[in-house]
Amino acid sequence: MKEGKAKALKKLKIVRGQMDGVIKMLEEDRYCVDISTQLLAMIGQIKKANIDILNDHLKTCVTDAVRSNKEDGEEKINEIITVIDKYIK
Repeated sequence: MKEGKAKALKKLKIVRGQMDGVIKMLEEDRYCVDISTQLLAMIGQIKKANIDILNDHLKTCVTDAVRSNKEDGEEKINEIITVIDKYIK
């Protein structure tokens, strides 16, 4: 497994644990702001995991495609641009 994917996996496992905690907080009818704070922490971890995946993709797949074939390289770059556009919105 590539380093970026391993880092993302670790973050997502943390999020899985946080999700269980948030579900328990909801079941216990805990304070809304506390629940929201935990949800925001989860969102932050998911965004960081996504960045790890994209960094890994840029360093490997995109770099290899650019070096080997102009059309493949352009296609990979356009894929990244599409993802970034979705990330920003």
